Amino acid sequence: MAVQTSTAYPRLELLQVADTVARDKGIDRDEVLQAMEQAIQKAGRSKFGQEYDIRAEIDRKSGEIRLMRFREVADPVVNEATQIALDAAKKINPAAEVGDFLTDPLPPIDFGRIAAQTAKQVIVQKVRDAERQRQYNEFKDRVGEIVNGLVKRVEFGNVIVDLGRAEAILRRDELLPRESFRQGERVRAYIYDVRQEVRGPQIFLSRTHPQFMAKLFAQEVPEIYDGIIEIRAVARDPGSRAKIAVISNDSGIDPVGACVGMRGSRVQAVVAELQGEKIDIIPWSQDPATFVVNALAPAEVAKVVMDEEQRRIEVVVPDDQLSLAIGRRGQNVRLASQLTGWDIDILTEAEESERRQEEFRTRSALFIEALDVDDVIAHLLVTEGFTSVEDIAYVPINELAGIEGFEEEVAKELQQRALNFIKQRDEKHEIRRKELGVGDDVAQVEGMTPALLVAVGEKGVKTLDDLADLAGDELVEVAQAGGIKLDADDANAIIMKARAHWFPEPPAVEAAAEPASKAD
Repeated sequence: MAVQTSTAYPRLELLQVADTVARDKGIDRDEVLQAMEQAIQKAGRSKFGQEYDIRAEIDRKSGEIRLMRFREVADPVVNEATQIALDAAKKINPAAEVGDFLTDPLPPIDFGRIAAQTAKQVIVQKVRDAERQRQYNEFKDRVGEIVNGLVKRVEFGNVIVDLGRAEAILRRDELLPRESFRQGERVRAYIYDVRQEVRGPQIFLSRTHPQFMAKLFAQEVPEIYDGIIEIRAVARDPGSRAKIAVISNDSGIDPVGACVGMRGSRVQAVVAELQGEKIDIIPWSQDPATFVVNALAPAEVAKVVMDEEQRRIEVVVPDDQLSLAIGRRGQNVRLASQLTGWDIDILTEAEESERRQEEFRTRSALFIEALDVDDVIAHLLVTEGFTSVEDIAYVPINELAGIEGFEEEVAKELQQRALNFIKQRDEKHEIRRKELGVGDDVAQVEGMTPALLVAVGEKGVKTLDDLADLAGDELVEVAQAGGIKLDADDANAIIMKARAHWFPEPPAVEAAAEPASKAD
């Protein structure tokens, strides 16, 4: 049954208001009408009673308001305000079944001042919620894009940017150094995060993010946009200097030249947007050594030594290239390290030569003392790449015999001396371990060498629980203090084995093993 609308809301005007609000707020017209229905529904409950199930409906074509009371057919009745007994329902509608709803039309309500204000608050809140959801849905999938906007206001250094259909925040720490904006200025920035918060969706912008520069290049270089050239890595010191690694999927196109552009036009457009930030464009390489050498440009590199386990690379440069390779306040090497993902140590040729000589002398002295040989044999062993007594003790005998000037008997004698030295050294360590009070259960942990047992004992680690309480990096530090080389993975493996006694085997395993023991 249609109910006449209140004089406060003529039918046509109601639809016109919904259309206007939907257009102004950029939300769906149906969402506005739903908000109005909830407002009228709330006013109806205020008039007829909060305990009733009163619902409002606005005809989407005519604008008529229908206010109805809903009652559910139930047997038995629990709540008389919202339910009706099956017998009573069948008197009204013979086809009624349990679970059906009967509706009773209600007379139109005349909104008083209080009711009208309440309805207005409900509509405003629902429209605001719908607008916030629309903003979040629109921008949540735009993370990683560059947007243009106008500065709406500046609050404590943070810039509020009007994006047209939403507001975004450009925080002070996401601005370039010495960069400032005033109200009404146009700003270009990178969307790096969109969050749904209590106060509505928050859109966070950045001008210091490494991908901001990458996206600027994609806008300036058609080959990047088309996928012919790829940006593989970016490292930035915002406002000062940056490095970008590029690779071409077409052998006929130079990736660096394409990014630089004719007379530097393309790169200069990016530099201008980034307030004069200097940009080094380098070719990306699958070979880490080549990539690191490229990343250290404009410095020239004489030699590189890689440690793949530690992801550390040692770079040797001519003496006159040292300051260029390091850069002002270490900027060049720091950016190269960020770009490549490798830790980079830089040495001059003179420093590298001196260090090699020192290593040569140290290893030669070790072999002279441990193997009781003269300096000629010790120098030969070092020259052939042997770095420790263990190398000589456990290397195949034919490798030792293959050294020029060595016969098989000499090789066997050297290996036997190395084995004797290791045995005597381990015996001394074993005595020292017991003096320090390091438990036998600690000594049985796989990976704990006699030297490492002494090192941990001198640091107060004497029981299995003491060892289990250590972190991996702590064990590495203890080993280094004792002159023992131990990588992080091995240290973590040792500690996990030491912690094994904290976690007894589950009962299910014991139960499964029980029948076998009975059978035995």
